[in-house]
Amino acid sequence: MFPGPGAVSSTTVWHCASSPGSATTPGARWAAPQGVVMGAVIVQGCSSVGTPCCAGVGRTLIGGDKRQRRKQEANFVSFLSSHKKWLLEPFGGPGAEGQWQIYDIYQPRERRTRRALLICNTKFKHLRQRDGAEVDVKEMTKLLEGLGYNVECHEDKTSQEMTTVMKKFADHKDHLTSDSTFLVFMSHGMSTGICGTKSNGTTDILSFNTIYENFNNKHCRALMGKPKVVIIQCCRGDNIGSVQIRDSIDPEMPTSTSDGWRCVELQGSKTREAHLESDFATLYSSTPDTVSWRSPTEGSVFIQRLVEQFRNHAFNSDLQEMFRKVQRSFENFPRQLPTQERTTMLKKFYLFPGL
Repeated sequence: MFPGPGAVSSTTVWHCASSPGSATTPGARWAAPQGVVMGAVIVQGCSSVGTPCCAGVGRTLIGGDKRQRRKQEANFVSFLSSHKKWLLEPFGGPGAEGQWQIYDIYQPRERRTRRALLICNTKFKHLRQRDGAEVDVKEMTKLLEGLGYNVECHEDKTSQEMTTVMKKFADHKDHLTSDSTFLVFMSHGMSTGICGTKSNGTTDILSFNTIYENFNNKHCRALMGKPKVVIIQCCRGDNIGSVQIRDSIDPEMPTSTSDGWRCVELQGSKTREAHLESDFATLYSSTPDTVSWRSPTEGSVFIQRLVEQFRNHAFNSDLQEMFRKVQRSFENFPRQLPTQERTTMLKKFYLFPGL
């Protein structure tokens, strides 16, 4: 774990990551994540010495030495084969209560064609350059490649160009033999969307809705029923995400309400009806209408902490639990809080690094 930005440093300045014309503010220097990932271990609570689940044997280096990773993966697959039943039960496999509550991995690793899309805008015609974004691109690419994704990276695109890139990526034949995808966007942003390179803060905006429209079950059938993970690093407004409070006064508790619901009985038909939008999980770098923070030398706080949590916990935590770990890592940084929104996953998504 690296320390949160708590103490003031005279050597590092923090920038509002994406707010046009924002001022810089003093902040703390944090260390880039180091260490290895226990990538091949998927059994929660396993501590058997001498098996691939042992920390000293079962680790996979995300982005590390490929020969070492292949050897560890072979050991792990052999271990799974000999302990298949009890290993799968904690994850909803055969014999478990609530059968098949996790997303499937369709192909062996050597035939699986996972793809990830990364779009990062750094240079703008009217807005401030996003110094430090190159660090985020490097770290996210290394993380995703270590998780088995072929990363397609695009930089400095207008909103229309980003839409074109997404449409082409959604049509890629590799999704047919993939089990999931990651869609990563880094740019300046507003409450309604992501800034293109010609944006002045109000024009050339890629609507957040456009992302979901391009990858929903109508327009991207190859990814239907498969996890689509959306990571968005951008400001969503100009407000600071913290508030001054007095601990001596209890805040008023919100009133709990429940929304009504109704069932619609559908007549039998040869055409199967499916959700228009499902299997998405989205993590924004900040709450609505607030800014995100970035170091011009070390990248954004959000991407650095996301990479750290995935490296440390992908071996035994599902995606949404890792999202919560990212959020909890901001407890001592009240200016910003990542938020999960528009999440429609129907099962748990384990990345199973090394498998």
